Amino acid sequence: MSTENEGTAVPPAPSAPPVPVDAPAASAPQGSDAGAATTAAPQHVSGGAQGPELVHAGPAPAYASAQGQQHGAPGGPEGAWPPPQPPGTPSYADGGAGAGAGGAGAGGAGPTGVWGAGYQQPAPKPKNGRGGLVAAVLVAALVAGGLGGGLGYTLAKNNDNGSSTTLSASDSGGSVKRDAGTVAGVAQRALPSTVTIEAESTNGEGGTGTGFVFDKQGHIVTNNHVVADAVDGGKLTATFPNGKKYDAEVVGHAQGYDVAVIKLKNAPSDLKPLTLGNSDQVAVGDSTIAIGAPFGLSNTVTTGIISAKNRPVASSDGSGSNASYMSALQTDASINPGNSGGPLLDAQGNVIGINSAIQSTSGGGLGGTSQSGSIGLGFAIPINQAKYVAQQLIKTGKPVYAKIGASVSLEDSTGGAKITTEGAGGSAPVEAGGPAAKAGLKPGDVITKLDDHVIDSGPTLIGEIWTHKPGDKVKITYERNGQTHTVDLTLGSRTGDS
Repeated sequence: MSTENEGTAVPPAPSAPPVPVDAPAASAPQGSDAGAATTAAPQHVSGGAQGPELVHAGPAPAYASAQGQQHGAPGGPEGAWPPPQPPGTPSYADGGAGAGAGGAGAGGAGPTGVWGAGYQQPAPKPKNGRGGLVAAVLVAALVAGGLGGGLGYTLAKNNDNGSSTTLSASDSGGSVKRDAGTVAGVAQRALPSTVTIEAESTNGEGGTGTGFVFDKQGHIVTNNHVVADAVDGGKLTATFPNGKKYDAEVVGHAQGYDVAVIKLKNAPSDLKPLTLGNSDQVAVGDSTIAIGAPFGLSNTVTTGIISAKNRPVASSDGSGSNASYMSALQTDASINPGNSGGPLLDAQGNVIGINSAIQSTSGGGLGGTSQSGSIGLGFAIPINQAKYVAQQLIKTGKPVYAKIGASVSLEDSTGGAKITTEGAGGSAPVEAGGPAAKAGLKPGDVITKLDDHVIDSGPTLIGEIWTHKPGDKVKITYERNGQTHTVDLTLGSRTGDS
């Protein structure tokens, strides 16, 4: 499965409706939204008309089209980095350009000859005996009503034992108390630690995404594709919900993981990092809360549940040069372009993932005129993985990837990840002395499981490997000549994206 990022600048506020005019009918409100997004599931070509399309929840569409970067996939031998990108791999949605405009409506009054000046009050009817009878009946009714009221009061007074209560209407709705465990309570605590990120390249292109406070030193965690435009000399800012805006710089970024860390310049001393949860303990059905800037609408809160775990997702910028892979948390919380990099929270307000991609039925393409939107299929990078990556980026500025030391086919498949017979760039398909070679793996072997996780393709294998750290021991199940074998393998490491 592949995905696309979102990222765009905030669209202009809708224009105010015009003053009503003297017209026979009200004019209908008008509005338009435009944005750019691109993504595709492995089985679909990005921008195709058939079937749903996967889109990254990257920066929201910007007036100047923002181009997202995608990550390479280490995992093969040193000379095989990055591996070739599989066909049909979806692209980031943060690269599009778009603008939204609110419509204006007007209401008009009808002609005065119909509703006003032409109307005359009818002449009063002459009095007669029946009119007097009606008056007499009304007087009798009022008298009877008075008697009834008096009798009722007397009976009530005689039966009063001193325990009667007096009811008085309240002139206010009272105070509203929201518990910490409610969505409102979680949002109230998390929003002050969430920022809207604007990235702009040296040529003026850029987009809008989201990030959240990682530590008190001013580090903000987000997606790589959100800040990619500002990596080489571009401009980067982060705005808090209170309106305070800070310049920022990229500390490190990982294309393969789609994770980046930026740091605020002149960071305030009262930063409150969000609490990180444990994504390994997340269960399908758990409540989720997403915060971001969909289509540039900063500080938007949406809710849903965890729909699935370990969902293999691949994404690319559409150029065929870079790709990112994740074993994602799937959620139906509404995520749109601009949500990328924002926190996915659990019901207690702990960060369990970084919103990164969505699946969409739109055919929006990178740099196009349409922007894909949410259909309830969003994907987040598990926080356990993102935390490790962020710590490495803060420490060294470069990502560290786990690897098996073998090149695998990235073509769509359901039978497993096949080790290729030729490595990228003429290198060996199985790295000499690497983890795969030590475990006895050979070209042509088809890996079908990593530990208990079923492997149906090369991208799925890479995504699963990258949920681990270098040095972790894993169990590899593979097929060779129709026979199934299982071996233990210690993962190696690779530093950097190239």
